[in-house]
Amino acid sequence: MKERELAHWVVARGQEQGAGLIEAFLLKHKSFSVQVRHGKVESIKQAQEVGLGIRVIVEGRMGFAYTSQLGTAPVKEAVSQAISNANKTAEDEFNILPEPANQIPKVDIYDPAIEKTPVEDKIELAMALEEAAFNYDRRVVRSEQAAYEDTVYEVTIVNSCGVDVSYRGSFCGGYVSVVAQENGDTQTGSGMDYVLNFSALKPEVIGKEAGEEAVAMLGARKVTSQRVPIVMPPRVATQFLGVLVPALSAEAVQKGRSLLAGKLGDMVAARDVTLIDDGALPGGINSSPVDGEGVPAGKTVLIKEGVLQTYLHNTYSAAKDGTKSTGNASRPFYRGTPEIGPSNLFLEPGRTSKEDLLQDISQGFYITEVLGMHTANPISGDFSVGATGLWIEKGKLTYPVRGVAVAENILELFRGIEAIGNDLRFYLGYGSPTLRFKPIPVSGE
Repeated sequence: MKERELAHWVVARGQEQGAGLIEAFLLKHKSFSVQVRHGKVESIKQAQEVGLGIRVIVEGRMGFAYTSQLGTAPVKEAVSQAISNANKTAEDEFNILPEPANQIPKVDIYDPAIEKTPVEDKIELAMALEEAAFNYDRRVVRSEQAAYEDTVYEVTIVNSCGVDVSYRGSFCGGYVSVVAQENGDTQTGSGMDYVLNFSALKPEVIGKEAGEEAVAMLGARKVTSQRVPIVMPPRVATQFLGVLVPALSAEAVQKGRSLLAGKLGDMVAARDVTLIDDGALPGGINSSPVDGEGVPAGKTVLIKEGVLQTYLHNTYSAAKDGTKSTGNASRPFYRGTPEIGPSNLFLEPGRTSKEDLLQDISQGFYITEVLGMHTANPISGDFSVGATGLWIEKGKLTYPVRGVAVAENILELFRGIEAIGNDLRFYLGYGSPTLRFKPIPVSGE
């Protein structure tokens, strides 16, 4: 049976066995990657996976099972197992499945060129990443790693309420990490980009970015502890967005694990801050016509002009709050039930250039890399991370700085945004322009 036919068969089978509500989630996934180092191929990996997740609800009790074997016998067994599992769980009135939507957005997320491009060309692209970094400056002397990778996938979702959707998507990307050396000092730099279309991937740009970052940090020094304005380019700013994201989950709010609980309608960021999640964003790596349970993807304004508007919801959390799903049921694998997660989450850009953000800073810190971001507390929002970057003097980037730390609370940090750049850039599912913050403590010597 083909995927859609199989999904309908699963739903019918489950209903015959007493499942009040049932959902079939089918995922086919193919990935390719090639890693090179100093002009030689280190590894080539190709993987393919297909699987079926079955979710049933019997009198408010939810059960789940999955299988990677799509023959009749193992699928029958998985249906029976899901129903058996449901009979062992507690009843919850908010366990429901979504109804079909009147309209589903059209999104262009599949590029046939990703599958059709020969492996040799993909290897050349990985080589080009490394070469561009070396060509940037003679002081770039070593490659840590350069890689090209891509993914092609197909999703089918059918449920007993009438949801019946199937779509195909793909993306590709590359990254490179290099070392620059001068007078006994060594520094690293990296570059990366992921796009929906093969032709949009520019290895020369990614490689140059890595070389530029490594060379810029040569001769880095320490600074004394002080309180100064902070500027973050998009790559660093998106990492701080990642600290805020767990607090935007309705599930975290409902469980009392969010620092944004009870703050709907409150000013939680600077007035210039508008934070958006858009599951149907043109060109977005995580764009799709529907979320992981078949709810149409779309635009959700989470923070508007500094004020918290809503949280991210899937069908369960929305039912619990008496609202509608925001289309944020996250389901990257068939082996689990839908969680809540962002799709393409980004800060709306301003109109100010990076140069103008810097121009009136007499002393400041332009952060190019943070270390230890995983130690940030997602419930309190407190963080203390190591940082490297460039020191700002009289509105200009001057000398490189390392061996410092910055500490703050994530909400206080976002309340302290003074200016937002016009250079929005995405790193996978997170996007931000350059941001300038009010003075915060920088711990140095």
